[in-house]
Amino acid sequence: MSRKTIPRETEKPKKLTRAQKKEIDAVLRKYKGDGKPRTAQATIPYEAIYPDGVCRIDRRTFSKCIAFEDISYQLAQPETRTAIFEHLCDLYNYVDASIHVQLSFLNRKVDPVQYAKSFEIAPQGDDFDDIRAEYTAILQKQLASGNNGIVKTKYLTFTIEANSLKTARARLTRIGLDLLGYFKTMGCVAHVMDGQERLEVLHGIFHPDGEPFRFDWNWLAPSGLSTKDFVAPSSLCFGTAKTFGLGGKYGAVSFLQILAPELSDEMLADFLKTESGILVNLHVQAIDQTEAIKTIKRKITDLDAMKIQEQKKAVRSGYDMDILPSDLATYGEDAKKLLNKLQTRNERLFMLTFLVLNVAGTKQKLGNDVFQAAGVAQKYNCSLVRLDYQQEQGLVSSLPLGINQIRIQRSLTTSNVAVFVPFVTQELFQSGAAMYYGINAKSHNMIMLDRKQARCPNGLKLGTPG
Repeated sequence: MSRKTIPRETEKPKKLTRAQKKEIDAVLRKYKGDGKPRTAQATIPYEAIYPDGVCRIDRRTFSKCIAFEDISYQLAQPETRTAIFEHLCDLYNYVDASIHVQLSFLNRKVDPVQYAKSFEIAPQGDDFDDIRAEYTAILQKQLASGNNGIVKTKYLTFTIEANSLKTARARLTRIGLDLLGYFKTMGCVAHVMDGQERLEVLHGIFHPDGEPFRFDWNWLAPSGLSTKDFVAPSSLCFGTAKTFGLGGKYGAVSFLQILAPELSDEMLADFLKTESGILVNLHVQAIDQTEAIKTIKRKITDLDAMKIQEQKKAVRSGYDMDILPSDLATYGEDAKKLLNKLQTRNERLFMLTFLVLNVAGTKQKLGNDVFQAAGVAQKYNCSLVRLDYQQEQGLVSSLPLGINQIRIQRSLTTSNVAVFVPFVTQELFQSGAAMYYGINAKSHNMIMLDRKQARCPNGLKLGTPG
C-alpha cells in the first residue's frame, strides 16, 4: 500500500516595511562605516612605526627617513656650488623607479619665553651683574630681530614596496647607507632617524605651538594605545574647500604650478625664509629610463602625424605648407630636446609634486601667509594654487611618511629637479657657554659659538678700528 506524501504549506517570507528597512540600513552603516576617517588618528595614514625607524604604511609599502643639516651653499664659491649641485644630481640619479623620495622642509616655531631664557646670564652677586644684565638684554634684542625663534629642519623620506617587513628592512637599510654616502660627499651631516624621532617630527607638525612630546615605547602595551594617539592633534576638520582645522589652528595646502621656462636655485630658499610656520614638500618619483624614452618617442611621432595633417590641410587650402601652428612647432622642438638630453647626457626623467603647507592661528594670518608664499612663487614666474576639496589628501601628503595622494605632477629632468637645492647656509648656533659673535649675513640668525667645543678652538678677530 503506497503512501501519499502530503506537501506542507511553506511559509511565505514576510515583507519588511519601509521603516524596518531604514532601521536595518542604519545599523549596517553604523558598524560598516562609509570608509571615511572619523577620528584624527584615522587621518594619519600609516599602520605602524617601529623603534628602528621603519614605517609600515600598508601591507606592502614601507618607508624610512633621514634628517640632514644645512650647509653653506648660497655664499659659497661658484666651484663649490657646482660641485654640490652635481652631487645632488647623482643622488637623484641613484633613485630608480621603485623608490619614491620625499623631501620635507619644516619651519616650526618654539616657545619664545623658554627660548629667551636660554640666553639669560645668571647674576653672581658681584660688581659685574650690571654688565651681565646689559649683555643679556643685547642678546634678547638680537634674538627678537632675527629668525632664531624658528627651528628649521630638513628630512628625506624614501619609500619602497616589499612582500615582508624583513625584506623591507634589509633593502631600506642598504638604501639609507647609500644616501648617507651622497650626503657625506656634499659635506652634509645626516643620520637615519629612529622611530621616536619620526614620531616627534609628526607631533611637531600636528602641534605647531611647540608642545613637548612625551612618549616611551614601554607605554604602548599597558595603555592599549597606538603611536598615533601620541602624535595626533586634538581635532582635524576638513569641512571647507580650501582650508582645514588643526586643533585650534587653521591650515591650507597649496601646490606649485611650475610655469617658468627656467628655474632658479634660490626659489626653495626663498620659500623657507618666511618667518611663519611653513612646511614645504617635494615628492619625486623616478620614471624608468626605457619607458621615458619610449613615451617621448611616441609623443614625437604623434606630433609629426599632426604636422603632416596640418601640411595636407595647407596644400588643400592653397597656402604654404611650411606655415604651421606655433604651438605644434614649439612642442616638437621641446620634445626633441628632451629626448636628446635623456639619450646623450646623464639625465633621467622624474615626476615632481611641490606642496606648501601653511598653518596659522587665525584665518586672516593664514591668508597673509599664503599670499606671501604666492608672492615668492610669482617672483620666479610660477603660480601657487590652493587645493580644492583635497586639503585632507594634501595634509597627508605633507607628512614626512613618503605618501603622495596629490596627483598634480610635473615632469622634469634630473638637473631641473636638482635646481631645488635644499641648502642655504650653515648655522652656528650652540647652546651652553656659547658666546655671541654677530649675525649671519644670509639667514639673519644669531651666531652663538662655544669655541671650546670646536675641533680647533683658535680664533681670529677682524674689525674696523675706531
